[in-house]
Amino acid sequence: MKIISTVIFALFFSINLFGQSGDIVQNEGITSPLHQANIGKITFMAKPIPPEDYKEADFLTTFELKENSDFNIRVFMGNSLTNYLHKLAPDLSADELTKTGNYQFTFFVDGILIYKENLHPGAGGPEGKNTRTVFRVPFISPTNEDSWGRFMWNRFMMSGGEDALASGKHILTIEIRPYLNTAPVKTGELIAQGQLEITVTKPKIDEKKIEIQKIKSNSGWQISNDDYDKEKIKELNLKIAENSFKEITGIVVIKDGKLLIEEYFNSAERNTLLNTRSVGKTFASAITGIALKDGYLKSVNQTLSEFYSLKDYENYNPKKESVTLKQLLTMSSGFEGFDFDEKSIGNEENMYPKADWVRWTLNLPMAERKPGEQWAYFTAGVVVLGDILHKRVPGGLEKYADKKLFKPLGIKNYRWQYTPQNVANTAGGLQMSTLDFAKFGQLYKNNGKWKGRQIITETWVKESFSKHFILPENDENYGYLWWNKTYKVNKKDFEVYFCSGNGGNKIFVFKDVPMVVVVTATAYGKPYMHKQVDKIIEKYIIPATTR
Repeated sequence: MKIISTVIFALFFSINLFGQSGDIVQNEGITSPLHQANIGKITFMAKPIPPEDYKEADFLTTFELKENSDFNIRVFMGNSLTNYLHKLAPDLSADELTKTGNYQFTFFVDGILIYKENLHPGAGGPEGKNTRTVFRVPFISPTNEDSWGRFMWNRFMMSGGEDALASGKHILTIEIRPYLNTAPVKTGELIAQGQLEITVTKPKIDEKKIEIQKIKSNSGWQISNDDYDKEKIKELNLKIAENSFKEITGIVVIKDGKLLIEEYFNSAERNTLLNTRSVGKTFASAITGIALKDGYLKSVNQTLSEFYSLKDYENYNPKKESVTLKQLLTMSSGFEGFDFDEKSIGNEENMYPKADWVRWTLNLPMAERKPGEQWAYFTAGVVVLGDILHKRVPGGLEKYADKKLFKPLGIKNYRWQYTPQNVANTAGGLQMSTLDFAKFGQLYKNNGKWKGRQIITETWVKESFSKHFILPENDENYGYLWWNKTYKVNKKDFEVYFCSGNGGNKIFVFKDVPMVVVVTATAYGKPYMHKQVDKIIEKYIIPATTR
């Protein structure tokens, strides 16, 4: 009997190796008897087991979801993704299919749809899409395994999964379909499905960690007597205490210019200097506005050619001559650099080991697009902006910022990071307390005024908040190193301008509500870092403070 089974599998494997009828690419076929027995199934693993060692005894039927669990899926399909996509659009080439299509994942908890995601077409390479019929995805990895799966799992958790997976037993169901990012989007039939019983045990939390923290004296702010939903903030504190919201260090709410909420977590305190990473970029925008007001810069339309002899740098291109300060401020300079693409030659990670960050940046080639034509997040461009400021303002950037921005705001305790040339680093890393970050936000909320003094012109604030670039992929907009988005809560729109930094650090300035909110965190590089802050604002801060 075993010999017959082996012969049958060998025949089946041979047939599949040469592809199925109507396929556009050749796939790897049915790879094993285990694969043959589980076509169309998503199986669950407690650790990443190599395919050759994987057996049915390893399939999880129950799982205890804990912090730092190891949680993976292995998917067994009857064909490769590209061939499934081919059924949706027979007229497209394999290359077009891999560039515009991917998997759609749908997550259910206890039979209720929680989250659906059309995986970005760039996730996974064309070779895998063309050939693979079996693949593994890590959802939770204690070693932070690099994978789109970890980011997707965290988006699921932050989009309702965390709430749905409350303490107790639950049934998690996952479905996978092919989709094409066309207009309209095309979605195929179910190609794999899996189900797992998950047990969730939340840690017991000391009630003291949930209570509203009393605002101590000497904050530098007038204390607000405005009422707010304290139970909602206690719910938030519980989520932070039980680590549903991770690595949060501080939350401050300023309403009508007064201190309403001041909460600290994870060993942070009022005077803790917090590294908010790219939040520091927005301070460079403010200093640029002040330098323009003082006449040390002429206009945002000044070009790099006015500050550097660009022919002295590598990869000279006449387009470099036309790059403006405005384009550095709006991340549209046209250099071959994009921090969200790790393969980009101008990615910021390639800059940090270099001995001269400015020279390295100006040595970069230009992209095919024109300067000012397209937005691309480019940290190195803000470093060049900082270098220009340092050379043009009296006493250098650091002294000028202290005199013109920090001292007027009463910010005394702060710490810069520095470039290899010992210039204050405008790429990010500026450290100060949560309350002092709130002063910066309130300055912009006041249209550039602080205690009756016009530190930044109202015109500069308006230009900084203008939507110079619309970023449809994440429903955001970009100004002069300021972001913009709109939260929808209880059928109302709450538009915010905000500074944003790695780890989930934010300074929010509300457009139509007299409020500034600061959230600081240390979730550096974590896939949930920004999504959890959105949830904090949408589910807790806005409902609690805008009744």
